[in-house]
Formats: sequence, C-alpha cells, structure tokens
Amino acid sequence: MNGAHPIDLAIIAAYVAATVGIGFWISKRASKNLRSYFLGGNTIPWYMLGLSNASGMFDISGTMLMVYWLFVYGVKSAWIPWLWPVFNQVVMMVYLSVWLRRSGVLTGADWIRFRFGDGRGAQLAHLVVVLFALINVVGFLAYGFIGIGKFASTFLPLHLSTDPATNANLWGLAITAVTTLYVVKGGMFSVVFTEVLQFGIMTAACIGVGVIAMQQTTPELIAAATPDGWHDLWFGMRLNLDWSGLLPSANDKITGDGWELFSLFVGLCLFKGVLASMAGPAPNYDMQRVLSAKSPREAALMSGLVSLVLLVPRYMLITGLAVLALVFFTDELNSMGSEVDFELILPFAMREFIPVGLFGLLIAALLAAFMSTYAATVNAAPAYVVNDIYKRYINPNADDKTYVRMSYLTSVVVVIAGTAFGFVIDDLKDVVNWIVGALYGGYVAANVLKWHWWRFNGWGYFWGMAGGIGSAMMIATIVKTYPQIGGFETNLALFPVTLAISLIGCIAGSLLTAPDDPAVLQHFYLKVRPWGCWGPVREQLLTSNPDLAANHDFSRDAVNVAIAIAWQTALTAAGIYLVLRDWTALGWCVGVIVVTSAVLKFNWYDKLQDYPDGYAPEGAV
Repeated sequence: MNGAHPIDLAIIAAYVAATVGIGFWISKRASKNLRSYFLGGNTIPWYMLGLSNASGMFDISGTMLMVYWLFVYGVKSAWIPWLWPVFNQVVMMVYLSVWLRRSGVLTGADWIRFRFGDGRGAQLAHLVVVLFALINVVGFLAYGFIGIGKFASTFLPLHLSTDPATNANLWGLAITAVTTLYVVKGGMFSVVFTEVLQFGIMTAACIGVGVIAMQQTTPELIAAATPDGWHDLWFGMRLNLDWSGLLPSANDKITGDGWELFSLFVGLCLFKGVLASMAGPAPNYDMQRVLSAKSPREAALMSGLVSLVLLVPRYMLITGLAVLALVFFTDELNSMGSEVDFELILPFAMREFIPVGLFGLLIAALLAAFMSTYAATVNAAPAYVVNDIYKRYINPNADDKTYVRMSYLTSVVVVIAGTAFGFVIDDLKDVVNWIVGALYGGYVAANVLKWHWWRFNGWGYFWGMAGGIGSAMMIATIVKTYPQIGGFETNLALFPVTLAISLIGCIAGSLLTAPDDPAVLQHFYLKVRPWGCWGPVREQLLTSNPDLAANHDFSRDAVNVAIAIAWQTALTAAGIYLVLRDWTALGWCVGVIVVTSAVLKFNWYDKLQDYPDGYAPEGAV
C-alpha cells in the first residue's frame, strides 16, 4: 500500500470532524468558570476519566518508541517503561489518588498552598512548582510534536514540502493547530469526551493489528528472525541479546542506549520509579484527572482502570507491528546500515500489511493517540498560569469569562513554545530521557517529603525543587558531550546526583527556617491523613479531637503496591504473548492476573475510603 485509499481518508476526515465538533459543542458547558474549564466541575464519572486518562497515555511518540524497544529488546522490553515509571499508576491507585483528591484543590500549585500555607516560603514553593509544570508541559508538547510530524508525513498523502524534515514539521504544525482548537474551546469536558471516543477507536485498531500479525506470521518465522533470549521476559545481569547474524545495527542501538547491564538498569529504574511514584503525579494532565474526580474513592478507581483497559490492547498493537517488521522488514533495515532509524518500524509495518478500512481506522487511532495526549497536556498548562499566577498575583477580582479567555490565550502560547522546541530537537529518545531521567529527578525528593514529613516546609520545597531543576538543566548540557557515563545513559546515570542535590536543598531549607503555620499543618493532616512522620501534628490535634485515628495503612499499602506492580506487569506481558502465540507463557500471565486481582479486591477495593475517620468535609459524599 503506497498511500491512503479514499475510504481511509474518509475515515480520517470523519474522525477529525467529530473531534473538533465535540470540542465546540461542549464549549458552552466548559466555559462557566475555572473549575468547569479545568476540572469539568467535578461531575465527570470515574470510568470516563479513567478511559480519558488511558487515552492520554496512549501517545503516538511513545508507541513508536515501544515498537522499536520490542523489536530490538524482545519481551524484556516490557520492563523498559519503568523508566517513566509506568507503575506510578499503581501507587496512585493504591493510595495517592485518594490523598490528592481529598485536598479539593484546582491545580498542583493550588495544592502547595493547601500544604504549606501563604508564608514567604510557601509563595516561593508555589512559584517553583508553576515553573516546573510549565517546563514539563513544554517538554511533552515538543515530544508530541516530533512524533506526530514523523508519523503524518509518512502516511498522509499530501506533501507540504519536498524536504522530508520540513514536511514532517509542517504536518506537525497542522495537526497541533487542529488539536489546540478543540482543547482551547472545550477545556476538560472537551478533553474527556473526545478522549473516550478516541480510546474506543484506538482499542478497535489495536486488536485488529494484533489479529493481522497473528495471521501473517508464525511462531517459527518470528523465532528465525530473532536472537536467542528474545522471547524471554526474565533476565540476568546482562541483556545477552546478540543480533550479529541477523541485524548488526540492533547491537549498535543496544550499546548506544546504554542498557546492556540490564539488571542494573532495571534496578535503577525500580529505585527511581518507586521514589518518583511516591512523589505523586507531576503537575500535568494526570494530576488534573485525579482532581477532576467526583470523590477520593472515584479518583482511586479511575487510576486503577487505566492499567486494566490500556495495557493488553496497546501491547497487541506494539507486538503486532514489531513482529510484522521482524519477519518482513529485517532485510530493508539491514540495507540502511549504520543509519537505520528504528522509529520507522511502525510506519513500515502499517504501510504494507494493514488493509483498506482498518488502515484508515488505525491512522485515526494513532492521530487520536497524539491528540489525546497533546490535548490533556495543553489543558494542564493554563490551569497553572491563569489560576496560580494571573488570578493570584495580577487580577484577583476578574470575572469568570476573563479567566477563561486568559486560559485560551495561555494554551496558544504554550503550544507555540512546545512547537518551537520540537523544531530544534530531532530525537524522541532525547526528549523522553531528559524529562523522565533528569527533570523528574529534581521533582522526586521535595514531592516525597511533602506527603510524609511534617517538618518539611515551603522553604525546603522551594530549595529542593530549585536545586533539582537547576541540576536537570546542567545535565541537559552534559548529555551533549557525554551521552553515556559508566555505560549508562547519562540522564539515568546522574539521577542519584540530581536526587542528592535536591534532597540537600529540601532538608537544609526546612531545618534552617521555621516550621509552617501549625494551623495549616493540622488542617492538611486532618483532611488528607497520610502515613509518615506526622506525630507532633497529630499530638496537637488530639487535644481537640481525642478520637482522631492515625493512618496505620503503610504495610497494607506497600503490599498492595507490590501486588499491583505484578498485576500490571502480567497485563503487559499478556498482550505480548497473545500475539506471539506463546500459550504457556500467556497461561502464566493470566494466572498471575487472576490471583493478583483477587488479592487487590479484598485488600484494596473493599477498603477504599473517601475520607479518613474523624473528618468529613461539608458536602462530601
């Protein structure tokens, strides 16, 4: 198939028209006030938020990366998304979504005031989290822009330029403009309703591609195209995949990624990932979904639904495209020599093997994957600029229409900034590695301590975040000269350094300044009731609340997180082994899913609470 059939183009056009139409149709409901615009008025059901969040995480740039990872690293690639870390949804599901939603705030920066109050340190903490949110949003917008440009220029028939790079950038501009239009107009309502539609399209396309791959390949053909160990989920100290006789450039890619010492790589990802997950969601679209839920319990259910509905169909698509490329495109990739671009595996497989109709549906699905992630990210940015800067410091007495119009303007500005960065960055991996390796390293220490240590104050948060962001910026310059340190990709290798600098800022900033206002700490603890070092605050509260119960759920939450990580990993592997038709391995995965689901039903689901004993805010469900 050299180009899109008219039927495929009609499907794509119908999808784009429906998406933009929903945005405009719902815009009147979304523009009542800031809470309606950014959180849907806390009226959207948890299952719709869960499908929306799953759709937002099903991004096209990440899908292109994961197809390449599975192609090169085999089934062991299921562990690589721990870089992000993929199991942050598990920690959110088990306890953090409940804690976060209990705050009842509008944005992550709003939450900073809830936790630290309004003193000078709290004001600086507030500003630094807004800065982090905007850097994070612009980075992800650049990441999305690169991926959609590469994808659209390959599949959409109109060539906007004879130069391939310019053509990709122009298509990226066109699609981001359409996406921005419906997001700006419809806010969170538009994002959620369009993403539910998008998720249905994506799931149907994923299953279709998986079935085609099972029809076109056999286990024997896949085994002949892959090295020993490619089918194994488990690993030793080293990766031990030798592509020498099949695709030598894959060996070069493994060396370039710096993940040959696979046990150390996964161990570092686990260490970093647990801390990053305990810090809670970064101030982006994931946090906005949690804050949009009707209640704390529904926020937890929403986070749990993401893994359940996302992983199997997404990995059917990833595995289907990877095995089609392995069996039929290895010779073409070999002909590229050292210049092989593994991110083109996805378009290779789609162009040759997906039939008319399904091809259009899959293009629409992957456009939906981009648009949902991009839309959710764009929606998060103005929440910080308008609510946390403009409303607080510049124009606190404006009417709701003014704030919504400022949200429109802010969305356009951050899209322009993200697009500008996308023009100067060529490699998806560079963007991903910096965001999840260096930038999030600066986020972790301050945002773990904010939940778990009463003495941690606004000054500590500010200096911890400032040190983390500053060191992340320095790492971005070091990477250009030293892409690897000690055989590891530099962003990941220097994560402990970023963490240490940030942690020193957190502790020194807190202990060298006065504690936060006791009334603020007591209100936070009473409402959220986290576990951790909150003894002095609880002792103060006992004088007026003698029956106040402490949170003793740490052990149960830790067990549930471990069980849920196994559950999530088994869901991932099940999607892969289904397409590979490894029925024995698939049977083990299903067994793990059943057992872990039963444990989570009794040890997590049955014990979910909206609010802690001894506290229920006025009007709470």
